Amino acid sequence: MFNIRTFQILLLVMPTFNMHVNAQNYDMVIANGRVVDPETGLDGIRHLGINAGTIKSISTKPLMGAKTVNAKGLVVAPGFIDIHSHTPTKLGQRMNLLDGVTTQLDMEAGAFPVSFFGQDYRGGAHLNYGASVAHYAVRSKVMEGLNIEYIFGNTTDTFQMDGKSWTTKATKDQIEAMRVMINQGIDGGGLGIGVLLDYLTSAVSADELRMLFEVAGERQVPIHVHLRRGYTGDPAGLIDVINLAKETNAPLFVVHITHNAMGRVGEWLQMIDAANQEGANIATETLSYAAGGTSISADVFRHRDWQGMFDITYEDVQWIATGEWLTKETWDKYAREQPRGSVNHHYVKEDWMKTALQWPRMMVATDALPAVDLSVKTNPNIAGTFSRVLGHYVRDTKLLTLSDGLARMSLYQAQWLSQASDDFDKKGRIQQGADADIVIFDPITVKANAVYGDPYQPPTGIPHVIVGGQLVVSNGELIEGVYPGQRILGDR
Repeated sequence: MFNIRTFQILLLVMPTFNMHVNAQNYDMVIANGRVVDPETGLDGIRHLGINAGTIKSISTKPLMGAKTVNAKGLVVAPGFIDIHSHTPTKLGQRMNLLDGVTTQLDMEAGAFPVSFFGQDYRGGAHLNYGASVAHYAVRSKVMEGLNIEYIFGNTTDTFQMDGKSWTTKATKDQIEAMRVMINQGIDGGGLGIGVLLDYLTSAVSADELRMLFEVAGERQVPIHVHLRRGYTGDPAGLIDVINLAKETNAPLFVVHITHNAMGRVGEWLQMIDAANQEGANIATETLSYAAGGTSISADVFRHRDWQGMFDITYEDVQWIATGEWLTKETWDKYAREQPRGSVNHHYVKEDWMKTALQWPRMMVATDALPAVDLSVKTNPNIAGTFSRVLGHYVRDTKLLTLSDGLARMSLYQAQWLSQASDDFDKKGRIQQGADADIVIFDPITVKANAVYGDPYQPPTGIPHVIVGGQLVVSNGELIEGVYPGQRILGDR
């Protein structure tokens, strides 16, 4: 029978019982942060509970964990996904992480086999990484018997851009041999197909290009294409691939559209919109730094009127390794003596970047060149691409809202790449069940410090980065010996 004594006992026991069931311990708690998830629209103060590399709880109430990161006054956002990077090196990894990158991918150039990408991470990776299947490497194997597994780094055979596979059209049998190997690369975990078409501009026939799109359409994996470049934004190269994408149902990704379309970027984006409205599946990206960076031996420099195409001259070009501005004499010297060296050519205008960034589904990428040693310079994209978006385009110029900026650096990449791997369904988001790849930054102070000629200056205002539920950057410093990064493989 219920009496006052029973009621008093219940009053004593109930608080203890409630505390017990609500007190769940997590491997890590991120407390008091302004959590922003572009997909759901969440933007508010929350506490995250993380277990086994996964976000398990998003709570308005404090949580308990073995480790707590106090994010008061800071934004907690999905870790940035760099969909276009050429720097799978220890130094490149470090600079990317300090800029908030948690997943580093080379979808433009790719690798073959894809397992070659990330050779420097064999002892462990701080971030996630992966690559597309490299068409140029397959071409080199079929046409010259060469193993050029990756366009940068120590390959089995010596890489040269003037060999037969870079200058000569393939036969029908060779094209079919490439088809087999491209499929093998996808079977081996390639996240799509990477096509350096502009570097092979006179070598790739219409039949070969169609074959690549047919494979992408049949396998339903993205094909990332560096388009054939025309004079000052001529869209002929874009029209070619749009037509192929529509005919083959291939998911098409146009790399660094700003740097190809130039002053006609608005027109190019309208063409992509029109194609998508007709049923195509086309996406694109821009960089946040204006110069283009590539090899001095690129086809555009060796065989075409690059000064007319870019509307620049030698004095607008930097030798990346030293940062020096070139003359015709020094250009000729480097081209002759160091044909594998790289240049930054300054031709992109700020207005073009702004037009691109405002496109509703635009993605941001680094196009970072390899960084091997602090004594050898690279371009600043490696250290400042994402912090520049947050500081310059979100906060200072207000071109983008915070949520829009974050979507362009994480969510849209994850949504696009989910066509290649289910792993991306759990990336680019701050949601229960998502991977705990997280960047924590100060929206008031975040900014890029890397500039041309001084590319390794880390950004301000990104104190913490988490990969797979483990802190890899703390108070702006890389934590050595922590390797939660995983190779991401395609599963199509």
